[in-house]
Formats: sequence, structure tokens, C-alpha cells
Amino acid sequence: MVAMQIPAPGAALVRIERPMPNPGPGELLIEVAACGVCRTDLHVLDGEIPARYPIIPGHEIVGRVAALGSGVEGFAIGQRVGVPWLGHTCGVCPYCRAGRENLCDAPLFTGATRDGGYATHAIADAQYCFDLPDRFSDVEAAPLLCAGLIGWRALRLAGPASVIGLYGFGAAAHILAQVARHQQRTVYAFTRDGDTAGQDFARSLGCAWAGGSSQTPPTLIDAALIFAPAGELVPRALRAVRKGGRVICAGIHMSDIPSFPYADLWQERQILSVANLTREDGTSFFDLVGGMQLHTVTQSFPLAQANQALQSLRAGRVQGAAVIMPPTATA
Repeated sequence: MVAMQIPAPGAALVRIERPMPNPGPGELLIEVAACGVCRTDLHVLDGEIPARYPIIPGHEIVGRVAALGSGVEGFAIGQRVGVPWLGHTCGVCPYCRAGRENLCDAPLFTGATRDGGYATHAIADAQYCFDLPDRFSDVEAAPLLCAGLIGWRALRLAGPASVIGLYGFGAAAHILAQVARHQQRTVYAFTRDGDTAGQDFARSLGCAWAGGSSQTPPTLIDAALIFAPAGELVPRALRAVRKGGRVICAGIHMSDIPSFPYADLWQERQILSVANLTREDGTSFFDLVGGMQLHTVTQSFPLAQANQALQSLRAGRVQGAAVIMPPTATA
């Protein structure tokens, strides 16, 4: 197999070759067809979240089963599957027993603490692989495995909010805007100040208003979902939500949140965070998007250009989602 690996925090990815791995008990060997590029990959690259180095990043994997480990049931050779960020849980800690496996005390995370999908092949725990709706191509499906899933979990935490604001209009928000419009919610999009192209993109996906993150929306919103890793957006979002509204921080890493007056939080406003996902988040999300009109906007990069893909994401040059394509895959 061939992969692009992060040798150490802060180091550029390097190409490696290694013998084809064999799946262990309960595991699948997957031939990777596409792997989405997520901002979390940048946090792994920069050493901002716990990871095991050297590591093959990538946790939005779409591929086909190439081999089955012992004890695996419900999968067949050649079957298409998706592999998300949450790659394994212990099943015995209080959180797992309570149905909150996203908070497991001893998890494994794809592309951070177990090798991921910037590769021709990957090993995955069969219990944490999803069936994917046939209507999406491999490239179209890849961003759904994290940008879609984390956005979906964040939207569920927003409750019945009829007017939502999306701060940071990247891979997750461009999917979530379409889901929210399908649910007949009003969506406001907040981009970097001056990003008129991003604002036009948001409006093209049905957002009722789009502007810079320092701007005041036309009306107060019921919930704000923050995807950009910028802590200064939290006080801004609090000032934009109505009484009883929620601000949901949907990223795994964020810069420090500056102090703000208690008055901005008062009147039962809430700040919540999203941590990982559960398998139920995945099944409910794919059930929903499999039956609606959803288009993921993608930009593909060959596996050998994984460094360029990450730097394009860092610089804000990707509209929608970037996707890595192994040399054996076809768009």
C-alpha cells in the first residue's frame, strides 16, 4: 500500500510504502476510493489535538471492502462503505453504557490515533463503518463522513431553531445549509469579512442572508453553529442569538474564547460544544440525505498532492470540500 504520512507534529506529509495490512478480528481492509480533507487534519498536522505519530491522516473515507477479518458479519467483498472520525470505542465505560459513545473514555480516532485514508488502503473497525446512499459518487460522499456528520450533530443540538446562523462557510456549513433548508429553516451564513465569493456561494445554496462574521444579521437568530476555529466568534454569536438561544461550537479545536459581559449570556442563552459523533448520528444522517436533494461541492487532489490540499484548506482557497484521490481511484 501507498500512503501520505505525517511523521511528526508540524512536519509535512511524506510518501510511504508498506506491505498490505491484514484485517484483524472484527476489522475490514478497505481499498480507498476517496478521502475528504477536514480541518481536523490540519489540527493533527499542527499538533493541536492528541494524535499518534507517525500517522496517516484522513477520516472521511469512502472505499470498498477488500478483505474481512475473522468474526465480521454483514459485509461483503466489494461492498462500498464509509469510515468516519470515530473509529472504535471501548463499549464498557459509563459513557458507552449510557449510549453516549461519542464521549468514550478509551476511543480510537481515524486519522489521529489509528491510521486513516490518505492512502490506497486502510484498516477499519467493521462496527464503525457505514453504508452510504447510492445516489452519491465516491467523491461526493467523502465530505459527508465528517463535515456532514458533525454538522448534523450540531444541528440536532440546535433543537427546533427556525433561524440558524452558520459561522464559517466551509465543507460542513455548505452541506448543513442544504439540510437546514430541506427542513424549512431560515439560514444566515457568516464568512470571513470581505469574502464576497464565499457569501455568493452561501446564497447560491439557499441562505437567506450572507455577510462577514463581524456584521449584524437582519434579525436575531435562534441558534448559531460555529465551524470556524476562532474563539472570538463565540461572543459575536452570543450577541446575535435571541433570548433562550444557543451557540454551538462544532469544531474539535478552537482558539481561546475572549472574555465577554455576562449580559451577553444572560436570559438563558447557552454555549454548547460538539464532541465526535455516535453511530446513530451516522445512520440517521444518511437516512435523511439519501432521500433529499443534496449536492456536495468538491475539489479533488491526487494523493501525492495531499500537502497542497491541506495548505489550500488552510488558506481558505477551497470552496466546499477538498477530496484526496488515491492513484487507483477514478473520479
